[in-house]
Amino acid sequence: MRIAMFSTKPYDRRSFEAAGRAHDILYLEPRLAPETATLAAGAGAVCVFVNDDVSAPVLQALHAAGTRLILLRCAGFNNVDLKEAERLGMAVARVPAYSPHAVAEFTIGLLISLVRGIHRAYQRTRDGNFALEGLLGFDLHGRTAGVIGTGRIGALVARALAAGFGCRVLAYDIHRDPGLEALGVTYTDPRTIAAESDIITLHCPLTPETHHVIRAETLALAKPGLILVNTSRGGLIDAEAAIEALKTGRLGGLAIDVYEQEADVFFEDLSNEILTDDLLARLLTFPNVLVTGHQAFFTRDALQAIAEVTLGNATRAEQGLPLGASEVKAPRAG
Repeated sequence: MRIAMFSTKPYDRRSFEAAGRAHDILYLEPRLAPETATLAAGAGAVCVFVNDDVSAPVLQALHAAGTRLILLRCAGFNNVDLKEAERLGMAVARVPAYSPHAVAEFTIGLLISLVRGIHRAYQRTRDGNFALEGLLGFDLHGRTAGVIGTGRIGALVARALAAGFGCRVLAYDIHRDPGLEALGVTYTDPRTIAAESDIITLHCPLTPETHHVIRAETLALAKPGLILVNTSRGGLIDAEAAIEALKTGRLGGLAIDVYEQEADVFFEDLSNEILTDDLLARLLTFPNVLVTGHQAFFTRDALQAIAEVTLGNATRAEQGLPLGASEVKAPRAG
């Protein structure tokens, strides 16, 4: 099968070439968008990442040029118009669980770095400043941590916080995990999590219901000094509300690996350019904000799994076999 892969970086090419050569892959650096969809002409499938545009107009252009399969090399699918894909008869397949450990471990790393000021200490010591003033943190042990979303990744984070660090863990998900409850994790509602948590970490998908789940109203319920971590999707947090909460101290620290308007910024080297996103630029001025560029998934293990599952999805589709757990379909009304 001819596959046009958009948003390709050198590490993508290396991992896919190592996974096998059963398919003819055209590696493309540009993101998929209405103006770049023509690059996929003649490809039976396109392979896309988190910031590619797979909206209705793009799907229509791809379909007209012969594409019948959308391969997501990620777990999230909020950037795909699933209803339009179904109308056009285009299958959509994702990588549902490439390495939940990669994201969960990174989440804990961000949390500890933010709480203990490790990122700031690193910069200080490189400049010869070994003073401790301004780096005072707190123990995670005994704190209340809220975990919103307890799927594969959220469950691992909840386990680490409860069993590893001795936190009281509150959780919210539409599906409860009995294994977490056996560890003492308490399922409750988002308002209770917002009001009682010292730490909140986000691990739910981005849907119309979860868009800006952290907003001004949520933050108004929080205890002063709340620590917020997001390694899921940027749209879960209202960045303007977060900035206001940082200014008042209601939010004591923010660690984000994702950002709602990241598409034109993340995965690119902009070190010699002016950052035109005013909200992101403002966030970067706060000493208690830690931003990474959608890095949580980025391990050798995860890249290998992504390549293998994505190519496996392509092979099954080409052979007319069911896509199984990888297939994504539009939700049914009612």
